[in-house]
Amino acid sequence: MYTIKEVAQKMDVSEHTLRFWAKSGFFPFIKRNENNVRMFSENDLGWVKMVKCLRSVGTDNKAIKRYIDLCIVGDSTIPERYGIIQATKIKALKQMEELKQQLELLDYKEKFYQDLIKNNLEDSWNPMNTSKPKEKAV
Repeated sequence: MYTIKEVAQKMDVSEHTLRFWAKSGFFPFIKRNENNVRMFSENDLGWVKMVKCLRSVGTDNKAIKRYIDLCIVGDSTIPERYGIIQATKIKALKQMEELKQQLELLDYKEKFYQDLIKNNLEDSWNPMNTSKPKEKAV
C-alpha cells in the first residue's frame, strides 16, 4: 500500500492533483488507514496511470469520471469504453502531429541561431534589429 506522497513520487503527479482526482471519484477503491490517510494499492496505481494518461491529452474530468463509472459497471460497457479510448487516441495522435511541427520549427530556429553565433551575424528576424535607424556610412 502507498500513501499519496509515495504515489505522487512514483507516478510523477503532485499530491494536490491526486487529492483532487480522489475527491472527483477517479479512484473508487482506495482505502483509508486508521489515521484516515488515503492508501493506494497496486491496483489503484493502474487507475492513477489511466487518469494521468487521459488528462495528459486534455480529456475533461466529466469524461474521465464517465469512463471510470463505466469500468465499475462492468463488461457490458466495453463498447462504450472502447469508443472513449479510440477518441482519446485520435486526439493524442493529433497532438503528436502538432508537437512534431513545433519541433521542426524549433530545429529550424536552433540551426538559424547556431549560424548567427558561428558567423557573428545580426538577427535579421528580430524586429528590434530592423526598427533601429541605420547609421550612414562615412
